[in-house]
Amino acid sequence: MAAGDSLQPLLSGDPLRVAHDFARPELLAEALTHRSALDRQPDLKAAFPHGNERLEFLGDRVLSLAMADLLLRRFPHEREGDLARRHGALVRASTLAEIAVEIGLGATLRLGDSEPQVDDVRPTILADALEAVLGAVFLDAGFAAAAACIERLWGERLSNTLAAPRDAKTSLQEWAQARRLPLPAYNEVGREGPPHAPVFVVDVSIKGHDPGRGRAGSKREAERLAAAALLERLGAS
Repeated sequence: MAAGDSLQPLLSGDPLRVAHDFARPELLAEALTHRSALDRQPDLKAAFPHGNERLEFLGDRVLSLAMADLLLRRFPHEREGDLARRHGALVRASTLAEIAVEIGLGATLRLGDSEPQVDDVRPTILADALEAVLGAVFLDAGFAAAAACIERLWGERLSNTLAAPRDAKTSLQEWAQARRLPLPAYNEVGREGPPHAPVFVVDVSIKGHDPGRGRAGSKREAERLAAAALLERLGAS
């Protein structure tokens, strides 16, 4: 949705294919309102003074708990470490951004003029908005509805035919230890983007090798991407 659109519920049918019919459509409207859209739209600012940030905060927690419950039920014999790796891979920002693209979330967002529109929406904004949508479902219909929505949206990503993924930071640490090298060192080397949506830039270095770099909306995800980049260069991914 273009940034100049009026405050309209935006909700005929199920535009995001989340299979949830909102009893309180204003919750979805809030979830799809990015903070950057507020400055030039007084009606939006009056209705949603924080944009979708509060729903994003809630949705992040709902997603984490629902995913933990799903994994415990799907993999009853796996150890905590394997479950944690699966959980981390399924709730990380890059996975959320992929799902957001699949359901066409970018085309429904209200964004400010400073943000790219529709097909070029930044992955961090897409990931945050998907969390906000999940928070909206939770407030509208409760945890069971939100968990069912998550199970549908993640679909085959939850398949028990997949091996538990290895965390890039753990793999890089093990690579260094196997060669009796010092542990990887992570350094935040900068921040990009507007203050309300910073992008962290992190380098990871191992003695004797050029550093790997990651950029993401959270420092933790930037570190993971940096580790993955260095692993790929080392031929160890």
